[in-house]
Amino acid sequence: MKDVQNQRDTRNIPIDKVGIKNLRYPVTVRDRRDGHQSTVATINMYVDLPHDYKGTHMSRFVEMLHLIREDVCLKKFSTLLAQMKRFLDAASAHIEIEFPYFVEKYAPASNAPGLMDYVCKITGSSNSNDEIDLISEVNVPISSVCPCSKEISEVGAHNQRGEVKLQTRFKKFIWLEDMIELVEECASCEVFSVLKRVDEKHVTEKSYNNPKFVEDIVRDVASRIAQDDNIIWFCVSAENFESIHNHSAYAHITSSPWPIT
Repeated sequence: MKDVQNQRDTRNIPIDKVGIKNLRYPVTVRDRRDGHQSTVATINMYVDLPHDYKGTHMSRFVEMLHLIREDVCLKKFSTLLAQMKRFLDAASAHIEIEFPYFVEKYAPASNAPGLMDYVCKITGSSNSNDEIDLISEVNVPISSVCPCSKEISEVGAHNQRGEVKLQTRFKKFIWLEDMIELVEECASCEVFSVLKRVDEKHVTEKSYNNPKFVEDIVRDVASRIAQDDNIIWFCVSAENFESIHNHSAYAHITSSPWPIT
């Protein structure tokens, strides 16, 4: 059959990224407690396209996902990126895998169990020099109490739920749970899926006694991350969905630039 995508293009314009986007696909990821966890990921896969190629072979992206379906680990990420470049005759390759990750958490006073879901993401790239760049990301819901509100109010202080996004590059594997727990420890209080009345009392009082601006949260996360020799780059942001304002509060810190371009 005629292969139109392999035909030559005469416009002399290379394409930086071409591929598939928003593919939902079942995957298995590493779980610190149970070893592995099954989830459903949303996947983007791209390669570059030389100026003289009309198109790439979209179906091959999906075929190659079987390389990592049973175990989304860093070693297989590198293998998949190399396969994408080889089978699609590309100089660079990129893959983004985003998925809900579930952690069993126990309420702080009653010890009632519940499952918390965190949106996590693994991004991988391989450039024309075969240099591999991997980034792990967690999005962590948190709660915070405003230090200013507490200081100026005779009774109470406004509080809100927020979200912290932490991205890291590292020398060796780091558990998603470790990243999640680090962020939660830097908030006014962590968020739970199940809370009895005794737990609500606990988290309310803990938050009130531990007020944090978004500036405090990102600085505390950055300070903790900077002490870890395994982390070679990080990016952290915090957004509070303000309870008394018609806007969010936001703060962002990125460590020194990464050398691969």
